[in-house]
Amino acid sequence: MTHQQRRNFMGKTLYNLARGVMPPISKTEQIALGCGTIGFDRDIFTGSPSLQKLVETYDPKLSPEEQSFLDNEVQTLCTMLDDHEVVTKKDFSREAWDYMRDKKFFGMKIPKEFGGLGFSTHAVSYVLAKIATQCVDANATVAVPNSLGPGELLVRYGTPNQKEYFLPRLADGTLIPCFGLTGPHSGSDATSLIGSHATVTERNGELGILASFDKRYITLAPIAGCVGVGLNLTDPDNLLQDIGEEGFTVALLERDHPGLDMGPRHIPLSCAFMNGTVKGQDVWIPMDCILGGRERCGFGWHMFVECLAEGRGVSLPAGSIGGARSVASGVGAYARVRKQFRVPIAEFGGIQEALALAGSDGLITIAGGDLMNAIVDNHEAPMVVSSIMKQNCTERGRRIIERGMDIAAGSAICRGPKNYLGNIYMSLPVAITVEGANIMTRSFQIIGQGLTRCHPHMLELIQSLQVETRDEKAVATFNKQLGKVIGHGITNLANSLGRGVGSTFSTMTRSKNAYKDGDKLLDYHEKQLLRLSANFAITADLCFTLGGKLKFEELLMGRLADTMGAIYLGYATLHHYSRRRGVDGLEAVTEHALLRLEKEAQDALKEAANNFPGPLGGVASLVMKLACFPLGGFSRVYSDPKDDLTKEVASLLTNPSGMRDLFQENVYMAAEGTTHQLSDLIRALPICVEADKALKNIKREQREPTKEEQDIIHRADELRDALIQVDVFEHATTEEAEKGFMRPALAGTKDRLEYMDQKSFAA
Repeated sequence: MTHQQRRNFMGKTLYNLARGVMPPISKTEQIALGCGTIGFDRDIFTGSPSLQKLVETYDPKLSPEEQSFLDNEVQTLCTMLDDHEVVTKKDFSREAWDYMRDKKFFGMKIPKEFGGLGFSTHAVSYVLAKIATQCVDANATVAVPNSLGPGELLVRYGTPNQKEYFLPRLADGTLIPCFGLTGPHSGSDATSLIGSHATVTERNGELGILASFDKRYITLAPIAGCVGVGLNLTDPDNLLQDIGEEGFTVALLERDHPGLDMGPRHIPLSCAFMNGTVKGQDVWIPMDCILGGRERCGFGWHMFVECLAEGRGVSLPAGSIGGARSVASGVGAYARVRKQFRVPIAEFGGIQEALALAGSDGLITIAGGDLMNAIVDNHEAPMVVSSIMKQNCTERGRRIIERGMDIAAGSAICRGPKNYLGNIYMSLPVAITVEGANIMTRSFQIIGQGLTRCHPHMLELIQSLQVETRDEKAVATFNKQLGKVIGHGITNLANSLGRGVGSTFSTMTRSKNAYKDGDKLLDYHEKQLLRLSANFAITADLCFTLGGKLKFEELLMGRLADTMGAIYLGYATLHHYSRRRGVDGLEAVTEHALLRLEKEAQDALKEAANNFPGPLGGVASLVMKLACFPLGGFSRVYSDPKDDLTKEVASLLTNPSGMRDLFQENVYMAAEGTTHQLSDLIRALPICVEADKALKNIKREQREPTKEEQDIIHRADELRDALIQVDVFEHATTEEAEKGFMRPALAGTKDRLEYMDQKSFAA
């Protein structure tokens, strides 16, 4: 046997072995692999992403028109919204609904030629984040029409007639849209469309479909004027005749469509945004009502995947960004305003720890959002990055609000107009759940899609294994790509070893104040992220030892999702720092954030190495440990921020600083003289800080206060007394407000006392 014959024999043998462990890819999976775009997510899988490329490619900015909208229309809307009243009444006022319609809040993404505002994704994100600082239910209400609502789908895929009819009505709010996908048996697996089916048929010579569907959890359904309904279309009689095909299809129906039932409401926790069901039984739908027309039958998965990036990656994180800004600005101020034991609670170590964590998580979320916005505005639809953003930012948002609640304590749990945290706290489990539950997104979707879609050599290899006939071309493609995968692994093994040793010594010898030099901050952390990227890339290659069983190893995929998420957000944080250098205190908060992200990635890799599954798991574990931690425990050099840095970050949030100004940039501020707890706290902070300084000087110098000092101390005391108050109500329900009402427990007390000789101790 010649050398070439031996190579061919080995190539075919490896090909056959790979086919044996690689299960067939379903049609839906094949479509998903061809949807969306790849960019920086692939760079991470190469093991050598570039910060310079990020900075040069993505520069999120608001146009003067967009900034004006934030300063005027959004400001006015926030002024009209009373968050407590909205939650109590479970709706907005007619005035607020009309204003949102008239000012085209529901048509921000619709092009101007159709009457919309034609805003960038970055602008939409900022609008949603600012609204969230005042009313999270309004944030959700405005988000849907500007993300996964039919408007975005119509712009991309609608027929000329559909665009001409629907887009102007969606832009001016005549029709408020919703999208019906999730059903009782289709949650995170919404595209399975169980219980939502349709058959191509004819009626009176007209081609259409007969559909039955049962949708739930549909935001805006109770008040929507039109709905996009996801259906599983079949064509048993071949009536489509190759114009369109079977599969996931989107029907666009108006509210009065015969057989369509919309109106009943869910009440998600205490939230007020409209959410409900969309149902229909044997509903006749003409082909003209298929989004994109007959030729787009079966094309719904493409539509869904490519538009989902905006809903998952932009709209949901925007709510967390709003929450982060509120906590950093409001709770940071509250910690300085509130005193216990005659000392501002900002001086307590436990408060400082919680504030610093909330602050660095807030910076991470803002940075990730800015980068994601710029990616989408660059005409990209990165499914993996959008999944990271959804899962990571909503989870961080939950932690930020929880820490804010812990610090604000009693003032955060008493509901009423003064409570600016309680409603967003109650809404965050909704954000965690919708558009793919975070548990599923983390443990399945990010790495499941990432390995096949973003690995630089894997897609062609997988496709070569899916051909029906084992021809020479498929074998040659497989062997070529297998060689590239092996080369990719060797490169990242070498990079992991070299970067690991270098990072170990640079971290061990690094000064604790090195971050104060911005250039050194960037250089050090980019090198750490490059090391972690190489570690992640070699680990991703080792995952292929599991073959098709990888999709069932969700614990491993969850840990790798944590690693990739930390790397992406680390680069986003460096990208943010590169753009915003010069802000007082930004180095400290950036350092705090990156130290935490690097430790998150390190810990996830460590656990993945310790628990690598499969028949070859022991070998893979050894290789992974060698690559990721070449000097053993000495190579696990990343640790949580030191206490001095934590105190510095907390001080930046509880005293006037450039970092406070950065967090306050997009926070709704009510007009001076208006009672508004968040605004009042922010405005009170500098007065309370000045008063505390005066008191400190008076005590140190053992003297009486000057008239000016006495005035500022008195003003601070007045503000403190007002701002620590919580809401109290004469009655909590409409029943309690009725004349003659007595609470059942008091009525019972009265009845018992009637039979006693002594009615009162004092009598």
